Amino acid sequence: MSEIRKRIVFHGRVQGVGFRYTAKCLAQSIGLTGWVENEYDGTVLMEVQGREPMIFKLMEGLNHNMFIDITWIDSKDIPLEEERSFRVR
Repeated sequence: MSEIRKRIVFHGRVQGVGFRYTAKCLAQSIGLTGWVENEYDGTVLMEVQGREPMIFKLMEGLNHNMFIDITWIDSKDIPLEEERSFRVR
């Protein structure tokens, strides 16, 4: 199964609730690469790369955190990049 890369914008209560730390821990535990950062408009931007089922697993994990409240997700496929880890920006 080939890898994909997605750029995802999360809307809702996603800043100040441990979103980036949770995303990093989950992504690293399932072998995904990419990055996550807070945006000035209160959203969180993520680029994540790996097998699609693993990206879906990451999204499920983020959606089941009691402090995070995702109300809307914008997502699009983007070109793959060379990287070895998942980091918080």
